[in-house]
Amino acid sequence: MDAEYDVDGPHQDQPLVTGGTALEDASAAIVLTHGRGATARSIVQMGEEVHRDGVALLAPQAARNTWYPNSFLAPVERNEPGRTSGLRAISAAIERANDAGIPAERVMLVGFSQGACLASEFVARNPRRYGGLAALSGGLIGESVDLDDYATTDADLEETPVFLGCSDVDPHIPEERVHETADVLEAMNADVTKRLYEGMGHGVNEDELEFVSGMVAALVD
Repeated sequence: MDAEYDVDGPHQDQPLVTGGTALEDASAAIVLTHGRGATARSIVQMGEEVHRDGVALLAPQAARNTWYPNSFLAPVERNEPGRTSGLRAISAAIERANDAGIPAERVMLVGFSQGACLASEFVARNPRRYGGLAALSGGLIGESVDLDDYATTDADLEETPVFLGCSDVDPHIPEERVHETADVLEAMNADVTKRLYEGMGHGVNEDELEFVSGMVAALVD
């Protein structure tokens, strides 16, 4: 585990909800992070919609159903310790998969809203090859995004497939932050697909689920 996450926080005593193929029988895994006010169980249900045989679903639960208190656009310190605790929860879920013999390159991260922001932030700050990242209505966390904070000389996502899906008028996620997130991840050698949906609002649509389903299928092909 990264030393940055080797601390206790509000989300460390919460359960890890599972679904899909049992971890001991799985060859791949999806770590799912839910949105503000939602639950791990609810995002596992979404995960079941894109599930394939052989894929375990792992969803950490946020304390009081909220990963961090303020907008993801607030200064980072205003969302601590929730932000760092949430990143640690993702790290611990990936470790669970690793301990079951599933390497990171067969672990996909999927998040919605707050969970999409956390998943994006985790991948950008822990660069390596992952099975994929699907950030649905989210982006990198902070008042502003500075490429130099992420894309160091040895930061390489090794062509990790990334999907960024969001409305062009999302009330919580500015379109510009989706573009900035794509730029950072592309600079770190991710294979990024970005789709902005006209007038959608804050939610997940069938096109996004279809694309994510294809990413999941690639994990076990």
